[in-house]
Amino acid sequence: MAKLTGKVAVVTASSRGIGRAVAKRLSLEGAAVTVNYISSPEKAEAVVQEIITQGGRAIAVQGSVANQADVLRLFDETEQQLGAIDIVVNVAGISVFKPHVELTDDDFDKIFAVNARGAMYMLQAAAKRIQDGGRIVQFSTGGTVMPVPMGGIYAASKAAGERFAFALAKELGSRQVTVNVISPGVTDTDGLIMPQEAVDQLIQQTPLGRLGQPEDIADVVAFLVSDDAHWVTGQNIQANGGIL
Repeated sequence: MAKLTGKVAVVTASSRGIGRAVAKRLSLEGAAVTVNYISSPEKAEAVVQEIITQGGRAIAVQGSVANQADVLRLFDETEQQLGAIDIVVNVAGISVFKPHVELTDDDFDKIFAVNARGAMYMLQAAAKRIQDGGRIVQFSTGGTVMPVPMGGIYAASKAAGERFAFALAKELGSRQVTVNVISPGVTDTDGLIMPQEAVDQLIQQTPLGRLGQPEDIADVVAFLVSDDAHWVTGQNIQANGGIL
């Protein structure tokens, strides 16, 4: 039997990239999955159809994690259509890479709205709605521990989500709910907007000698949300090919 049979999972930003890979992997493990998206209904529906074709259950729900009403609707629709929620994976995030001296108030407001406030909303909703014994995974970045030129504001916003998650792990332990952070290294998706020079340099510094693939990250998430990881909580898993 698949490890997640009978479970219900919410995966944000799952119409493409890492989120898509996570949604598909959790489905292959037996979970019913809510595919969340902001502005690509066709892509989200394509993921849903892939999952259904493979014998799984899935729905698509539009909404931004930066909007609390959207977050609550995401959880409501999941419960109404798929059942009580066992797994929440918050992949959603946006990035800005530019020299610190060029950062603007608009940059700050935009990135912190999704990466920090969005993490707060998602983790709040997860804490209230997840089943006892559930699994929560918050996405971050290796940039919070390994500084990257022009990546300061992105790392700072993601660090907020980490701190929320670590505190929540302490708060939910009595319910046997685990809360972990996963920090991907440089991953080959259409969201990779770092300058090519920086990407090449990071590849050279990575012992495994390549960019990460979305499926690499999905494999780690699948472990963290399974019963095999019942003794792992409050941790930041660096899924980065050994660069740190």
